Amino acid sequence: MSATTWQPLPTGEFTGIDWSAPGAIDGQDPYLAWAEADHFAGYRRRPGKKPPKWLPIVIQLSELADVPALVAASRTAWLQIPRVYLNVPGLRFCSARVKPRFFDKLRSDAHLRGLIQRFELGLPVEPHTHALIDPCTPTSQPSPAHGLLGDKVLGLIDGGLALANSAFLDRHGHTRIRHFWRQDAYENGNWPGNQPRHREPLDPARAGPTPHDMGYGHELSGAAINAAMAAYTRQGQVDEDALYQHLQLWDLSKPVNHGTHVMSLACGRGNPLRPIHDDASRADLVAVQLDWSNVLDTSGGAMNVSVLDGLMYILARCAPSAQVVVNISWGTLAGPHDGSSILEAAMDQLIALYGGRLQVTVPAGNAYQSRTHANATLPPNRAVTLHWRVQPDDRTQSFLELWLPDGAQDMTISVTPPGHPQPLSAMPMGKAGLWTDAHGAPLCGLIFPTTTALGTRGTCALLALAPTFSRHAADSTAPCGSWKVTLANTGANTTLFDAYIERDDVAIGQNTGARQSYFEDADYDTSGNLGSFVDHPDNPTPIRRSGTFNSLSTGQNTVSVGGTRRDASPSGHFALYSPRKPDPDAGRPERPGVKKVPDKLQPSDDNPALWGVLGAGSRSGSVIRLAGTSSSSPQLARQRLNEA
Repeated sequence: MSATTWQPLPTGEFTGIDWSAPGAIDGQDPYLAWAEADHFAGYRRRPGKKPPKWLPIVIQLSELADVPALVAASRTAWLQIPRVYLNVPGLRFCSARVKPRFFDKLRSDAHLRGLIQRFELGLPVEPHTHALIDPCTPTSQPSPAHGLLGDKVLGLIDGGLALANSAFLDRHGHTRIRHFWRQDAYENGNWPGNQPRHREPLDPARAGPTPHDMGYGHELSGAAINAAMAAYTRQGQVDEDALYQHLQLWDLSKPVNHGTHVMSLACGRGNPLRPIHDDASRADLVAVQLDWSNVLDTSGGAMNVSVLDGLMYILARCAPSAQVVVNISWGTLAGPHDGSSILEAAMDQLIALYGGRLQVTVPAGNAYQSRTHANATLPPNRAVTLHWRVQPDDRTQSFLELWLPDGAQDMTISVTPPGHPQPLSAMPMGKAGLWTDAHGAPLCGLIFPTTTALGTRGTCALLALAPTFSRHAADSTAPCGSWKVTLANTGANTTLFDAYIERDDVAIGQNTGARQSYFEDADYDTSGNLGSFVDHPDNPTPIRRSGTFNSLSTGQNTVSVGGTRRDASPSGHFALYSPRKPDPDAGRPERPGVKKVPDKLQPSDDNPALWGVLGAGSRSGSVIRLAGTSSSSPQLARQRLNEA
């Protein structure tokens, strides 16, 4: 391994971009540059296998462009857009599957290049690296407007949705879920006793057909769900285990599922001791179950594509007169945190285009105590060193985003790997490089563009690390320990920065080998005492609790929800993990537009002694306790639906 130099990024085998050329990284998605540099290893591509045939991306179009214009300027042989994106006139955002030819055309076709303002990579897992079924063509028409849901409709985008749970049935025992779209394409075989697991395509006769306007996944109508429930009803009771095996909903073999709990808080009927009779408990439901890759990869690599597609699916099943409330209890830690990510900007435009008929609730985040955010002011000729603790036995990649405001041009970043006496050569803005092992495999990448597709203000430098452990001897692994990351201001003007470590924990009931990294600092108070000096403006440590906001929840038109608790202890009114209102660090300089305060508050800890709130388990009648602002958000969604 080289201890002092960065190696240039190679030319991308998929995009054909010479990432080491001057200006090549500017305006691009740095995650795309890293994915190509490590040959898509972070996306479960084994050495020697071919690269993906298609890549999923989210596109933001230029001010005067729209989706039909992009369709007219492209070909389905190399760019495929789900038909659902034709339903909303004036929409400037869409997901797409692209082949290498797309990147060739961007370089050679000035008209196409003028239509696309920016794009972000989605997680290229297997279901997302195939062609769409029946994508947009220049002659495609919007979906027909008959048979759509009116009045009040609750939409939910989440994972693990127990569609036969009694919490989601009407008084006749029929499902209130009128449309159910699962984005998965494969049956994992994750049933008790089924070892080893066999990955098989889902059976459309059981899981439902592929919705023509989405082009992937499987859809069940309310009638199909009722018919399946009737077929597995014995002596007046639905055999839910057998039903879910028939429908190939293998994730529902688990007694606890995040999406089921969240959905019960948004629209359930309560329990026999505390029944709930409101509009939400009677409303029509449209549910989107995110593909399993979203659940496993807590870094949110697939979130931009999957969540935007899910939102478009829900809207496509609702009449123009419907009042639609959608809850998305999902999110990550990194990002611009100013509403300028592509997904947040897309949701903002959709809400604006629907003119008050669409509301979207999102959780404010759970990372207040996780030490994943740092913020500091940098005077001229000063530097700040962050200590990034990357854990051993981490079988997933780790990411650190360093955000700088407009005008912060004279900055350098130095990185010292654990166990090395001196840093790698300082990286100035506009450059990128790899730190490799003796065989040339990348262990660490630093991409430092002057502008980035990840946001519209300032720029973001991405520091990406390979896993620290692998079960495959041939894989290269990065060293664990404390990585020193030094930001130096070599200019004449004071600037500031925000550093966000991306989420890398394990979803409920899973074993992915993810281990969350975090910042360390001698001045940081780890006691958990919220009344300490930690977020005061004169605090000497750059680590912040304030500002650890869900990256999905900082838009202008969505409604972010923080968590409160019933607790008479000195920790106060707020859940320990939640952002709070007002902001305790309000006096500290901040990048323009950064959001740190929830719009609304709802309980997320409803017991003085226990964290979490009670909601439905996977099986009817079961009750589980789940903590987090994921539980706060659906409670506000319920309130908004009742008020609509």
